[in-house]
Amino acid sequence: MPEPYLGSPSGTIEILRKYNISARKKFGQNFLIDDGVLSATVDAAELTPEDAVLEIGPGIGTLTQYLAASAGHVVAVEIDRSLLTVLADTLSGFDNVEVISGDILKTDIKEIVDTRNNGRPIKVVANLPYYITTPIIMQLLESGAPIESITVMVQKEVADRMTAKPGSRDFGALSLAISYYAEPEVARVVHPDAFIPQPGVDSAVVTLKAHRNPPVSVRDPQFMFELIRASFNQRRKKLSNGIMNFPGFHVGGRSGVRFTRADVEDALAAAGLDSNIRGEDMGLDQFADLADRLTAAVK
Repeated sequence: MPEPYLGSPSGTIEILRKYNISARKKFGQNFLIDDGVLSATVDAAELTPEDAVLEIGPGIGTLTQYLAASAGHVVAVEIDRSLLTVLADTLSGFDNVEVISGDILKTDIKEIVDTRNNGRPIKVVANLPYYITTPIIMQLLESGAPIESITVMVQKEVADRMTAKPGSRDFGALSLAISYYAEPEVARVVHPDAFIPQPGVDSAVVTLKAHRNPPVSVRDPQFMFELIRASFNQRRKKLSNGIMNFPGFHVGGRSGVRFTRADVEDALAAAGLDSNIRGEDMGLDQFADLADRLTAAVK
């Protein structure tokens, strides 16, 4: 197996010129040219030859080469069909890589795990398109597929939100959703000069280590997340107003369930929460408790 050679400006530029490639904005393409960042990403994923890896958006194959050199098997899903010929070239010496043409948001991740890794847990590693970072991460977390960890390059602003704690400026619905499924950690901050073309913002490598079991017990997780979205729908308003102004909920499969203000205030009081509390000051355990109390109120 050859050594990775695309983790440098010269190696990347050679391929871009050979195939007359320019980054396509609609796919959020930025090509990594920093060997240190690529090695740090692989290190953060803690890959071994026994691991199977799912990569999202391999681009010209830069990170893919590094993954192939460390993991046992790599499945890379690429939405841009024009890059398939390029990947056939840059990955020609790496016999443990399989490239799938498709949109990851329309891909059955559990089926990939079942057929490519016999249903055993996989690790996800990717330099994600920044414009659809959150939908991709949430699809992975909610897929039901056995995923051991997710190591991704994201916009630093998103990384700050993913790892934020209650009461902080960046804390929000994404912070809570991430904490339900995994333990997040920023492995490295990455400056724009690590890419061609340079993005206008700093980036960060974030690792999400999946929980074996959720850190909180809640009767209806779907309802809890709708409650969370409602609480941040009007971020600076108190939580009770956010709930009352949210279009509707789905409790126990019932669409559009509404609560009276008395229901909400009674649930807050029973949970030991101030009636003026805002969602940004509540932890996941408090949302789980409140969700259970509200669920009980409509049964």
